Amino acid sequence: MMAWFRRGQGEPDGSPSADVLEEDEDSPEALFRDLHQLVSFINLNAGRLSNESVVAARCVTDTLREVIATAEARPLDIHAAISVRAISTDYLPTTLRSYLALDDQTVATVGRSGHTPRQLLLQQVDSLWEAATDILAATRSHDVDALTTQGNFLRTKFTRSDLDL
Repeated sequence: MMAWFRRGQGEPDGSPSADVLEEDEDSPEALFRDLHQLVSFINLNAGRLSNESVVAARCVTDTLREVIATAEARPLDIHAAISVRAISTDYLPTTLRSYLALDDQTVATVGRSGHTPRQLLLQQVDSLWEAATDILAATRSHDVDALTTQGNFLRTKFTRSDLDL
C-alpha cells in the first residue's frame, strides 16, 4: 500500500521507479510482443485449424510485422499502430477463438449462411489480411510522401532561387 503513495516519486537517485516506467502499448516493441504472442497462439492451435487458415493467419502476422518494421525508419503513424494492435490483440485472436470454440464435428457442416464454419473462418482471416495489406500500403505511401516532402525542402533550401543576387 505504501508503494501506491510513493508512485511517481521515482528512486532515490532520481531515476523513475519500475512502476512508473510503463511501456507505451503502441510502441514497436509492444506491438512486436503482441504479434509474437499471436503467432504462438496460431502455432499452438495449428492442428485444429485448416491449413489454409493457418497460412492466411500467418500472412496477416507477417504483413503486420512489416508494418511495425517501418518504425525503424520513422515513427509509426498512430492510425497504423492502433490498427496493428487491434488486429493482433482483438480481431484475429477473436476470430480464431470463435472458430476453435466450435465442436470439431460442426466445422465442415454447411450452416444458414450457405458456408461451413471452416469456409467462414478463411473468409474472415482473408478479410483481415486484406486490411493488414491496406495498412502496409498506406504506411509505405506515407513514407513516400515524407520522402517527397523532404526532397522538396532540400531542393528549396539548397538550390539557387530567383531571389539570389
